[in-house]
Amino acid sequence: MSKRAEGNDKKFDKKKLYSIAEAVKILKESGKAKFDETVEIAVRLGIDAKQTDQTIRGTISLPHGIGKTKKVVVIAKGEKIKEAETAGADFFGSEDMIDKISKGWMDFDAIIATPDIMKDLAKLGKLLGPRGLMPNPKTGTVTFDIARTVKEIKAGRVEFKNDPQAIIHSIIGKLSFDENKLVENAQTLIAQIVSLKPASAKGQYIKSIALSSTMGPGVKVKIEA
Repeated sequence: MSKRAEGNDKKFDKKKLYSIAEAVKILKESGKAKFDETVEIAVRLGIDAKQTDQTIRGTISLPHGIGKTKKVVVIAKGEKIKEAETAGADFFGSEDMIDKISKGWMDFDAIIATPDIMKDLAKLGKLLGPRGLMPNPKTGTVTFDIARTVKEIKAGRVEFKNDPQAIIHSIIGKLSFDENKLVENAQTLIAQIVSLKPASAKGQYIKSIALSSTMGPGVKVKIEA
């Protein structure tokens, strides 16, 4: 264990549950990296991750963003390409953009596509799917509302989905954020996850919550009603 890790462990009780505000304060006091660390949340759910009707997946625009400007690609046809350019998309095109990605270009963080081009985009499924980049109606990235979606993603909209262990991992901001902003971002995401509880899920839905930073400790958080 590094000296830093040993020092962090002395700043809080790893067995104790803290409020979100207390957890954020611990992370900020522990942050000594030479870069602006990312703050993440992990929410373990009481769902059967093997059942498709219990998959928790969604998108949300956090009130204070995530401290990172995402590079957005829009793949569309006709006037929607112009709409993408006007809205501030970093890259935009049609079949030419699909061809560029198929050859290995991956210098972007999100893809938005219009429904009428998804048939052509489908051939990139094996390339984009494993990276979580394939446009999907459930996450709002298959849409004709290009301008609004581009602006939301660049402003800090996050996508989330439970993993095979029924845990949702998501960024909620940077360690340099004001404490209250990190708390509000965390609370907003948790509320959204709670609202998506499937009817078929039995027992306790939110099993545990933890906050962590890139180089900092993981702090267990109280489950607030």
